Amino acid sequence: MALNNGLRSASRLLTTSKSLISTPVKREIHSSGMRMGGGHAHGHDEPYYLHAKHMYNLDRMKYQKVKMPLAVLAAFSIGVGVPIYAVIFQQRKTASG
Repeated sequence: MALNNGLRSASRLLTTSKSLISTPVKREIHSSGMRMGGGHAHGHDEPYYLHAKHMYNLDRMKYQKVKMPLAVLAAFSIGVGVPIYAVIFQQRKTASG
């Protein structure tokens, strides 16, 4: 009896999966009418970010001779320090376990 019910459910599963496979699938990309800027976030109607043209004017930065070396040093320190810390942490973890 249980075997018969199992066979029936398996045959139903196969017939439904065949019908699912044979049905055509249509995929589309939908977009909304939302615009960047839109007039409500920052109070202007430009379609792009307002300050993008002047965002990276490093020559007009105040205290550039101090800020740029500090930024490079910080990035380098993080890039070197994090892997060294990770190796030391892993070695301590392995030695204690």
